[in-house]
Amino acid sequence: MKKQKSKFAKVLIANRGEIALRAVKTARKLGLQSVAIYSTADKSSQHVIQADEAICIGPAPSSKSYLVKNAIIHTALRLSCDAIYPGYGFLSENAEFVDLCEANDIKFIGPAAESIREMGDKSTARKLAVTNNVPVVPGSDDAYDSEDEALLAAKFINYPLLLKARAGGGGRGMQIVTDESVFADAFQRCSAEAKNAFGDGYIYIERYFEKIRHIEVQILGDGRGKAIALGERDCSVQRRHQKLIEEAPAAILSSESRQQLHETAAMLAAGVKYEGAGTIEFIYDPKTTEFFFIEMNTRIQVEHPVTEVLTGVDLVEAQFLIAQGASLNNIYPKQNSSGHAIEFRINAEDWEQNFAPNPGIISQWSPPKMAGVRIDSAVYEGYQVVPFYDSMIAKLIIHAGSRDLALLKAKDAFQRFSIDGIKTTSGFHQKMLRNDAFLKNEIYTRWVDEVFLGDNK
Repeated sequence: MKKQKSKFAKVLIANRGEIALRAVKTARKLGLQSVAIYSTADKSSQHVIQADEAICIGPAPSSKSYLVKNAIIHTALRLSCDAIYPGYGFLSENAEFVDLCEANDIKFIGPAAESIREMGDKSTARKLAVTNNVPVVPGSDDAYDSEDEALLAAKFINYPLLLKARAGGGGRGMQIVTDESVFADAFQRCSAEAKNAFGDGYIYIERYFEKIRHIEVQILGDGRGKAIALGERDCSVQRRHQKLIEEAPAAILSSESRQQLHETAAMLAAGVKYEGAGTIEFIYDPKTTEFFFIEMNTRIQVEHPVTEVLTGVDLVEAQFLIAQGASLNNIYPKQNSSGHAIEFRINAEDWEQNFAPNPGIISQWSPPKMAGVRIDSAVYEGYQVVPFYDSMIAKLIIHAGSRDLALLKAKDAFQRFSIDGIKTTSGFHQKMLRNDAFLKNEIYTRWVDEVFLGDNK
């Protein structure tokens, strides 16, 4: 493996939407040239307008534009780009793409291909966690494509079980199994879904826990064996395994549990010599105060802004600086944070109609202008939300001195936030802000599906 150069001057941004716009602004701040790629559907997007250069990469479907590895590499070479920023989604966790970058002497602003491969494979990631003394969920050491072999492994784990696609993500390729009588059918469904979604039908088996919380730790690694934790986020408000609201810090944690989580996450990231921004995800059992590693996301997360407003660290900028060899101490010298932050994902969806996508033209866009309120978005009045990509159009980030104050500020912010022309999930969030269980932080990962939506049909 040849050593990549650490310094670069011109960055191709291999993404779209708000994260692409963030990257354009970061490049400008650091004195770097930026090149935006875009599909035909995104020709009027903000990242295209604000980048130093922009080039159409293909038609609307991501399979013909944002996911075409060779076309992106060719564009980078043709325009003399010496770095590529992937953001999240698309090719951000594609090891083959990182290999292509390296082969063409282009710096990938993110982890090494080996890190992506190791942590992207749930079986390998689990073994690495065990090697680094990180607690893992009781489960199989290997993934299976054979129903009989999987059933044999299940007998040593105990029910209920969770079947998870080896190459899965985003809640796809997952099945809960209550007892052995339904195992075969569940395994077949899970494997078929995984093969269809990811091209890989191998299934990993874990013990299933009731009413757990989803806690993740933001880490930064220098790629040389040093890593730091910048705090944790509670991402337990989910629908069908998709995050809706994220908070930092996780108010449910004791100071002791918090410290243990941070130390454990940093230890794992350092152990695999991780480079850049990443997230170590855990499940947390409030009854026993136990936490277990579930996976690592080898990219920046959608919900990273709640960590930014608490720590004062610009994580996108940190990704750029680490890629150029900056010290972690220079990026985050104080390691302190204050207050409480909450992020609400605003999607172009009709939440009252089973969260059906609702593309269209935004006829009014008037976000709130308040202290402690941040909007991350790339849309504008007259912008056309297209049906080809993720439906998220904005993130509303609230920062206040305490959780209670943040919730009050969030209510006020939504009342001042005007979006017309399309339906959004703003109404969902406003109902959440009137719900006692949410306000009292008495929720769990399946609470929205099992309780909240059931009460609001």
